[in-house]
Amino acid sequence: MKIFEANFEREGLRFFGQGWEPDVQSKAIVALVHGHGEHIGRYAHVGRALTESGYALAAYDLRGHGKSAGPRGHIPSYDALMNDISAFLSLLREKYPNSPLFLYGHSMGGNQVINYALRRQPKVNGVIATGPWLKLSFQPPPSQVALGRMMNSIFPSFTQATGLDTKGLSHDAEVVRLYDNDPLNHDKISARLFVSMYESGLWALDHAAEFSLPLLLMHGSADPITSAAASRQFADKAGNNVTLRIWDNLYHEVHNEPEQAQVFKVMVEWLDKRL
Repeated sequence: MKIFEANFEREGLRFFGQGWEPDVQSKAIVALVHGHGEHIGRYAHVGRALTESGYALAAYDLRGHGKSAGPRGHIPSYDALMNDISAFLSLLREKYPNSPLFLYGHSMGGNQVINYALRRQPKVNGVIATGPWLKLSFQPPPSQVALGRMMNSIFPSFTQATGLDTKGLSHDAEVVRLYDNDPLNHDKISARLFVSMYESGLWALDHAAEFSLPLLLMHGSADPITSAAASRQFADKAGNNVTLRIWDNLYHEVHNEPEQAQVFKVMVEWLDKRL
């Protein structure tokens, strides 16, 4: 396995990117968009699993996350996130001009790759989304949503702690311990980012029938953070393009559960069928 950097700049911000590729020519490139509050260093084992099956994984720290620039947990607009994905895909197409390309997003990143496929209709071979933030596992009180929308209008960078219970990430206590002690993780979310995620998740559900790319959609049935029911709803509306896998009793990060080898096996088999 070879590790490479894939940095890029946009709007005066420097984005830190990294990739993992097999020692032989890759079957395809998988471009990862990570979740809220984390960073791509947490996916090294995913890169290792994919390279062992002949795939390259490439990822970047989202703006305001990890080693990338920008205020923690804030965005100027949802379109900025979509444009960041476009910039990263352009970099990968330049590096791998003849390789098949897949999009892969987890949690907040799952929201983004689903919306990117719907809104931008990219020329990619397929999309993988795990635990996508289409809806949260709990319904935010209407007053909280209304307050978020008001702050988004008058003070969009107003930032609060998410209050994330990290025990809901994985049944593996070591995963939780490492997350809690990782200085590159954060729990900040601005009014603009929250409202953007909340509204784009609902928009994706409303437009699910327009999803035209192959999609592997996976969710833990016991996910206490994002809604597995919303993933089922999306799959039902999107129809035959979607391969839905609900993992019984798994939490939010299916790729970090003790059953992760089974999760990677399903992912690789799905990728192989779409080459």
